[in-house]
Amino acid sequence: MKRFLEILPGAAKPVLTRFKWHVMTAFAFVIAAALAFGAAQLSARVLEHVVERETGAALGAKGLDWAEVDTDGLLLRLSGEAPTEAARFNAISTANQIVSAERILDQITVTPATQIAAPEFSMEILRNGLDVQIVGLVPWEFDTDGFVARMEAIDAELSVENMLESAGYPEPFAWTSATDFALSALAILDAAKISISSGRVDVVGLTGSEEERDLKRTELARNRPRDVIAALDISAPRPAITPFTLRFVRDENGARFDACAADTQEARTAILAAGRAAGASGRLDCVVGLGAPTPRWQDGVISALEAIGELEAGTVTFSDTDVSLVVPATVASDLFDRQAGELERLLPDAFSLNAVRLPPSNAQLAATEDQAEFTARLSEQGAVALSGRLTDERTRDAVRSLAQANFGPGAVTVSARLDPDLPGGWPLRALLAVDVLNYLDNGTVRFHPDRVEISGVSGLPDASDLISRLLGDKLGQSAVFSLDVAYDEELDPVAQLPTPARCKGWIDEAIAQRKITFDPGSTSITGDAVEVLDEIAEILRSCGRMSMEVAGHTDSQGRLETNMRLSQQRAEAVVAGLMARGALVSEFDAKGYGPEFPIADNGTEDGREANRRIEFSLIGASLEAAQAELAPDDGDTAPAEEAELPDESELAIRVNPADDSSPRPRTRPARSE
Repeated sequence: MKRFLEILPGAAKPVLTRFKWHVMTAFAFVIAAALAFGAAQLSARVLEHVVERETGAALGAKGLDWAEVDTDGLLLRLSGEAPTEAARFNAISTANQIVSAERILDQITVTPATQIAAPEFSMEILRNGLDVQIVGLVPWEFDTDGFVARMEAIDAELSVENMLESAGYPEPFAWTSATDFALSALAILDAAKISISSGRVDVVGLTGSEEERDLKRTELARNRPRDVIAALDISAPRPAITPFTLRFVRDENGARFDACAADTQEARTAILAAGRAAGASGRLDCVVGLGAPTPRWQDGVISALEAIGELEAGTVTFSDTDVSLVVPATVASDLFDRQAGELERLLPDAFSLNAVRLPPSNAQLAATEDQAEFTARLSEQGAVALSGRLTDERTRDAVRSLAQANFGPGAVTVSARLDPDLPGGWPLRALLAVDVLNYLDNGTVRFHPDRVEISGVSGLPDASDLISRLLGDKLGQSAVFSLDVAYDEELDPVAQLPTPARCKGWIDEAIAQRKITFDPGSTSITGDAVEVLDEIAEILRSCGRMSMEVAGHTDSQGRLETNMRLSQQRAEAVVAGLMARGALVSEFDAKGYGPEFPIADNGTEDGREANRRIEFSLIGASLEAAQAELAPDDGDTAPAEEAELPDESELAIRVNPADDSSPRPRTRPARSE
């Protein structure tokens, strides 16, 4: 450069000198600008770092460690996942103490709130007579006051203690139906625990007798709403038996228990086994109850039954601690003496034995050619005829009044003649004969001076037991009487209650007498099928709501698809016909099975006719109820199974009035016209 200036002309040198200064000035400005930019960048970095550090420290001091801090120039970026909305607001407020709000960039997310599950609503109602307690948790929208008012309306004397609490959540499934059903159960049962939850009601109740238990269980089952599951546990306490009676007879008609009582289930099993060993067969039953006169009741009874087995004839009767052994004259005298002496030795100390061997029958008849007799007859129509001999007019009026009080004034005819020379105690026997008729639906009671003969039909399954106990209590254990009382289930009002199993049986009987038939290829119900459907609809109306399957079946002729469709349509036609006749079919299921399940040979006309049918079967809850009902109980089991005994709570109770300890007849069912 210097050399270049030396060779330049003199005029150019001032110009170059000025250019040199301009370049140097520009270079100085560039250097200054670079230094200023670097200082600015450094200052910004330092400021960002200071703000970030102070903000992070402030957040950490407040426990907001989840918050992340980042700076971008003058902007402060907050990020991270806050556990709650309040924590997010706290983080922003803390940062605002370091920098102004407009410089804060909020990028914080909030953890989604967990949905709080609704509580499990439930209610428990406890009733003991007129005292009722309600506890549980119910929805806010449930009308608690109205529910309590409806409960108090069941009985004006009812005292209700309301301990319900509520929560602000919707009502669970079928809550209204469940509470309505619970109220109906509360009205039916005087002693109960009723638990209510979503779509379910559990009822545990106590009744006074087996008959009452069956009636109330059936009523509850019929009241159950369709959308509610009901678990019913209705029981009856063990019976109080007074006097504690057992009577075992072995004669030309076989061996049997006319009456049987045991103090424990183990004793019952042992007594029934001893009865079978003594010759009894078939269905045997023995009531387990309270009132045994001695803990060794079982030992005494078994010893007496073993004696009857050795004698091969006779009657043994226990009434509390009094024991009577009566054998016919056909039993050898030495055998009788030996067995009577052995029995007296084996009986526990609490028992007293009266053993009698009857005289030969021909001598007895010869001595009683003109023997007195009183007869009471009850016809199937309910008419009572009283004949024979009575001591006086006063006795005749008393017997007539008692019969009219029991059977109605227009149903009694008295044609007894008067005989003042009758044996002592004859009026009592005549009144007792009328009392015995209360246990029969039709039959005859004959009283002789030395014996009693009773025969007939009863709708009470334990009629022989009750009559034996009554006669033993009134006449003493030495009384000689014969019982021939048959049980007829059709006369038993409890046995005729419409349970699912019985309703199914009644429907099967109706179809067995006349099938539901259709014209070929038709789904119309005509002819005799109309009458069958009328009969089935009447049965279903009396049975109430049930779950059933109506199945349609065809023979194998024709195409499979056609038969399947035809059987389905016929099943649906039957359900529709029943609904039109007023039957409750909301829980019925119509299904067509075509020719899939033949019951006869499709190769014959008769077989094809049998296969074209409609069948009814129980399903769902009705099937479960029927299976429980038809399960073998203690009376239906074989000897090896007699140890499987019912729970004590399933036994009926018979309570005698406090002012009369004698057994009394149960209320007779109303007679059908």
